[in-house]
Amino acid sequence: MSQETDWADVRVVGIPRALLFYRFGVLWTTFFEAIGRTVVVSEATDKAVAEAGDHLSVDECCLASKVFVGHVEALVGKCDAVFVPCYPTGEPRSGFCTKFQSATDLVRATFRDQKLRVISCEVRNARKMKDVRRAFEGMAARMGVAPRDAKAAFKAAWDAQRAHDAALADAQERTLRALDERRREAQAAAAAGKPVEEPLGILVVAHPYITHDPYLSGAVIESLTDMGATVLYADAVDHERAYKKSFDFSDTMPWLINRELIGAILLLQERVNGIVLISAFPCGPDSMTDDAIMRCIQGTPILNLMIDAQSGTAGVETRVESFVDILRFQQKGGYTHG
Repeated sequence: MSQETDWADVRVVGIPRALLFYRFGVLWTTFFEAIGRTVVVSEATDKAVAEAGDHLSVDECCLASKVFVGHVEALVGKCDAVFVPCYPTGEPRSGFCTKFQSATDLVRATFRDQKLRVISCEVRNARKMKDVRRAFEGMAARMGVAPRDAKAAFKAAWDAQRAHDAALADAQERTLRALDERRREAQAAAAAGKPVEEPLGILVVAHPYITHDPYLSGAVIESLTDMGATVLYADAVDHERAYKKSFDFSDTMPWLINRELIGAILLLQERVNGIVLISAFPCGPDSMTDDAIMRCIQGTPILNLMIDAQSGTAGVETRVESFVDILRFQQKGGYTHG
């Protein structure tokens, strides 16, 4: 088989439910299905997946990377090849952590004894459609797909991802408008001498593979909702708007997703009561950006949480509950009026 079509026999593609799957998963799955492949996505993270990833990884890897390796392990024997794309830093203001550049080689090395096949592509700039298209069409060529079919598949995938992102942003904007309306109603009731508790809006700021993985951040989200807070997500804000807004905060920050998260904070800060930062130990980019957020974002209370491989959630729940109690105390003028 020639080098140009060395992946033509791959009919079932496995995709780990981790890392950038939570950002580009719709694009990936739509593309492979559009070129006639069957897609198998690993099951949701659980203790077994996390422990498997921890066992296969070196200690220095962040928790999210270890979970990713656990998801790859869960796909062994269930597909012809696992899709692990490479996202290097092609532009100085829209790059990724180095783990996204090395992921392909990491998986090939980790699972070499199992002879796990890995298909990949290199996306130089995730914000530029032509760069993403070039990478995916090149991969499709190696899978024996005709250029015309690959082009059509990519268009369908790109459009599907954009529609998915727009739907999330629209849904969150509707939630924000409803939150604003409830606040106005509470203020009107208070003015009429019939005080009711004002709604509480809290913005969760974390990489989407942390925010939307129930095993990793579920205790935080559940605690917030159980205490009656309306939970909003920084990664659900329109990505382009958030990216552009981030330059009001920093002109030099190199990481795309961290830029989008910070831009979302700036866009929503005046509409939320508090912010919860969640990071996976020991994330390098977050260690820098979270510190900058804590120092530079003024006027909005912030809770900074670091999650690790420990399974206990009692400490996290206690901190979240205390944070919400403080916010409610502030709503009643506790720290402002004595």
